[in-house]
Amino acid sequence: MRDAPNLHVADDAPRRTRRQKVDLTTNGIFSSFPIAAAIRRVRAKGYDRADLRADVLAGLVVGVVALPLSMALAIAVGAPPQHGLYTAIFAGSVTALLGGSKFQVTGPTAAFVVILAPIVAEHGLSGLLTAGFMAGILLVLLGVAKMGTLIRFVPYPVTTGFTTGIAVVIATLQIRDLLGLETGPMPEHFHEKVLTLWNARASADWREAVVALATLVLLLALPKLLPKIPAPLLAIGTVSLATAAAQALWPTLDIATIGNRFHYEADGAEIAGIPSMLPSPSPPWSGLTVDFEELRALLPSAFAIAMLGAIESLLSSVIADGMTSTRHDPNAELVGQGLGNIIAPFFGGIAATGALARTATAIHAGSRSPIAAITHSAVVLVAMLFLAPLVAYIPMASLAALLLLVAWNMSELPHFVSIARVAPRSDVLVLVTCFLLTVVFDMVWAVSVGFVLAAVLFMRRMADLTESGFALDGTDDDHPLPSLPPGVAIYAVNGPLFFGAAQQAMESLHAAHSDAFRTLILDLGRVTVIDATGFAALESTLHSLRKRNKKVILAGPLPRPTPLWERARAQGLLDGIVVATSREAALARVSEPPPPPAP
Repeated sequence: MRDAPNLHVADDAPRRTRRQKVDLTTNGIFSSFPIAAAIRRVRAKGYDRADLRADVLAGLVVGVVALPLSMALAIAVGAPPQHGLYTAIFAGSVTALLGGSKFQVTGPTAAFVVILAPIVAEHGLSGLLTAGFMAGILLVLLGVAKMGTLIRFVPYPVTTGFTTGIAVVIATLQIRDLLGLETGPMPEHFHEKVLTLWNARASADWREAVVALATLVLLLALPKLLPKIPAPLLAIGTVSLATAAAQALWPTLDIATIGNRFHYEADGAEIAGIPSMLPSPSPPWSGLTVDFEELRALLPSAFAIAMLGAIESLLSSVIADGMTSTRHDPNAELVGQGLGNIIAPFFGGIAATGALARTATAIHAGSRSPIAAITHSAVVLVAMLFLAPLVAYIPMASLAALLLLVAWNMSELPHFVSIARVAPRSDVLVLVTCFLLTVVFDMVWAVSVGFVLAAVLFMRRMADLTESGFALDGTDDDHPLPSLPPGVAIYAVNGPLFFGAAQQAMESLHAAHSDAFRTLILDLGRVTVIDATGFAALESTLHSLRKRNKKVILAGPLPRPTPLWERARAQGLLDGIVVATSREAALARVSEPPPPPAP
């Protein structure tokens, strides 16, 4: 019996290993997901009933805010309003479970309207869902490739430019419902939309304008009067009730509502409003003739959705970190957003991303964990199942007023004006270019050109950081040295020697007169890094100097990567060149004869 404990320990070890492998909240690829962290807090008794109560209340508040906004955004895209609710339900819950930020609330956002509306016009609802599915795959690939940290380096003028452009387009699209204009189908391009709205100005209905104005006044006043009550629900609910009462008293009063604009079929009958049930899962491409040409036509839009979704979700996560003193995992966030956009289209959900306004609302309402975002999705689901008949009474002008306020809030007009006034001309050029491309063309052009401009701007700034020049007396602030011997010159390079700066750094040496020096100390001690283009420019310069019978001494420490210099020596690229560890060591070797070239 005394040996039993030893036998028990030996028998228990494999079980412990198996249990660790199964526990995905402590080991494996899922350990960084916020829901796993929340489970660990529960196990460690770091999450109690007070935290759960705070999360549920925050989720209720955000769900109430998301309900009218999700429908309004789906309508702005050109899809029936229930598809915005499907997005908040499925993409919101999946991303909360698998994303990289425990405070992020995901759903349809205004930023996507400019991208998604042309897809609906050209490819229909199935094309919209398929593009969102493709964007989800791209987001997962970005996260797996650990590109999350790189996307956050997109310059501020780029994001401000296309964000303000999106706001202008969204606000313009709301004019039709704000004034009750009879325009018919809207054209694709922005200038054509503006012209169509102008030509339909005679059909403006003052009753629709009154409904929109009343909603807008309530949306602006209620947060100050009743700050603890979600303004969108109370404002739209109040106006909807007043409009329904007015129509009951005056049957001839014709106000456009969700009920007389949208219908669905159930048991062979056409019913006004939105369905009070979830759709059966089906492939998003079921309404398309799927072939290579169709997918290729949707790929640019999918790329734009993925890039904008990545930028917006990561910006929202960064701001949430600042509000809560936490840190998110950007790569896990991209994977979570991608999975949400992959799953949601099978249930009719359109493209989704982290929503900054809803995330901030959740944090202010006391969110503690992803349970708040999951509760938000549950609130939208319950409202859809039990309150769908009431949705039919919401006026279209009220939803247009809500989106008009959203457009104003996302326009960042003060920041746009500030950049235009004080920023360097190159930043202003990027800002205005992204703004105009978003408004005049579409977000595909804006995102693509914006990223290219960002890269070019980065290369130019890095090239400006690299300085070079001759030091004929051998002295500077950091290297006090005695006067140089006759016929000796020092050429110092300061900064990265890469493809954006190599040519500029080497130009002076190529233009140097042969009688200016006999020996050149090429000081690379302050070059932090060198790439293939920089080394090629350096090699060309060294070859030119050797052809003019100049003695060249490379003063280090040589820049990274270190293996580059070993390979250069092995291939004979540095034959006849003296290499010293510092400028002082190089000066000590000035009188030495140059090494003979390798045989």
